[in-house]
Amino acid sequence: MSGIPASAAGGTGRATPVTGGTPGSGGKLGAVVASQASLWNIANILTMVRLVLVPGFVMLLLADGGHDPIWRAWAWAAFAVAMITDVFDGHLARAYNLVTDFGKIADPIADKAIMAAGLISLSALGDLPWWVTGVILFRELGITLMRFWVIRHGVIPASRGGKMKTLAQGTAVGMYVLMLVGPLATFRWWVMAVAVLLTVVTGLDYVRQAVVLRRAGLAAERAAR
Repeated sequence: MSGIPASAAGGTGRATPVTGGTPGSGGKLGAVVASQASLWNIANILTMVRLVLVPGFVMLLLADGGHDPIWRAWAWAAFAVAMITDVFDGHLARAYNLVTDFGKIADPIADKAIMAAGLISLSALGDLPWWVTGVILFRELGITLMRFWVIRHGVIPASRGGKMKTLAQGTAVGMYVLMLVGPLATFRWWVMAVAVLLTVVTGLDYVRQAVVLRRAGLAAERAAR
């Protein structure tokens, strides 16, 4: 999810303005109420559902030794639902002005949680090289920490390239979760290669954005002194 908080974009009239109190306090209190109300919207709830799906997905993937095609198919279904919620929560947030700073932070964290669970489990089962898991997780953890590092200067929203990376990773991991054989097993390797490439390229772009954002924030702070 990306963009600006709904309350700052003109709002949708979801919160009732608060009046009374000392002069000027009504607007501030009203903004707080609007912020609290906007947190519990359908987009954020879908993001939290995706987080809840993570342990269930792992249990299904590792059931019966982790190599039962039926359990792996159920694990793929849980993974697919998680990926679908990622599409819908972002769409709903933008279409209905439900974007919040919580969503902009929680959405990528939910993506990384389900992806990390799949990658680590697949590597533990011997289906995916550990170096692939290491490269992707190093990038994801690094970018997440970097977001918090610059958060006082602003929030870095998910970019188009980041969404493409998530789609490539989701497709590749999903193909590895299913016990494919023959040409499809070879094809999934190439899909994963594309996912790794996008992971690295978009990671470098986020670093660039963070540096620019931090420099601008520090410059603004110095100018305000």
